[in-house]
Amino acid sequence: MSTVAPTPAEQSARSAVHPVPDLSADVAGTVPDPRTAPPIRWGILGAGGIASSFAEAVRQHTQGRVASVGSRDRVRAERFATAHGVPTTHHGYQELVEDPQVDVVYVATPHSHHHEHALLAIRAGKHVLVEKAFTRNEAEAVEVLDAAREAGVFVMEAMWTRFLPHVAALRGVIARGEIGDVVNLSADHGQWFAFDPEHRLYAPELAGGALLDLGVYPVSFAHDLLGVPSSVTAVGSLTETGVDGQVSVVLGYGDTQATLSTTLWSRTATAAVISGTAGRIEVEGNFYAPTSFRVIRHDGASWYYDGFTGEGKQYQAAEVARRVAAGETQSPRMSWDSTLEVMRTLDEVRRQIGVVYPGE
Repeated sequence: MSTVAPTPAEQSARSAVHPVPDLSADVAGTVPDPRTAPPIRWGILGAGGIASSFAEAVRQHTQGRVASVGSRDRVRAERFATAHGVPTTHHGYQELVEDPQVDVVYVATPHSHHHEHALLAIRAGKHVLVEKAFTRNEAEAVEVLDAAREAGVFVMEAMWTRFLPHVAALRGVIARGEIGDVVNLSADHGQWFAFDPEHRLYAPELAGGALLDLGVYPVSFAHDLLGVPSSVTAVGSLTETGVDGQVSVVLGYGDTQATLSTTLWSRTATAAVISGTAGRIEVEGNFYAPTSFRVIRHDGASWYYDGFTGEGKQYQAAEVARRVAAGETQSPRMSWDSTLEVMRTLDEVRRQIGVVYPGE
């Protein structure tokens, strides 16, 4: 992590008005090196794309290891194991959660099955990291967390953005008042997916749609920086299958607002801007992954923070390892209350745009 050095003349001019802070100090205190986290044995439940990137992050950047993978498709599990050096495969999920070589189960199945699979792991006495969105709705999330509380196991939503270096740095910028009082946060997450009623993102039975898969990032980002909104206003357009194809959301915090958008129909900038009374922070795309940002103050001071670290899921994996080793059941950066608060907002957005999943 580094800041881009200005010329001597620029440094002299801006320092006279406002000194450039050492943003690395914000990171050092809150984002430890993932390689220093205790070793832990992971079981991967589901063998899709995000599971692959998580497995590689664990293997390359932590002391942990992926001990086993489970899939309902035996061939898919075996291919996953071969690709990521996983020693054990399981046909089905019950065998995976009962595997004595597994400490933590990472649930990487579609949203529609997070509730079921998290409970399966918890009942087997395993700690759990559940892909976001945590569940389909708040009621399902409450059931999972109640079960975890009763079992005394660690559970966390895999909102990896909260553990990234650039997020720690920009939180420090905001906390010190470098941009004054925040008045607006804007963030978008759009990807292009050709319409296919059988694709998971277009399938209601798999809790598809832009909001739970993509929109959860800007919503959680706003919750992280601004807290729980006092109002939620949403508009959306539905696909032929009845899931949301595009959604725009305004979260109200008194005089402060968050304007958020998500879509399945375009690859958007996936950027974020936090604007305050004394300046703004422009976060490069993809704002939710390791990236960089620029601080631009109204007094003419400006600086750049380079937070690109390549893959970033190792930071959340390390957080899980540290909390489990310490005997804790949740992370303060992605607490159970935080998960429920985000789910509550997502529920209200879906209520306003008219998306209901089968079985709800």
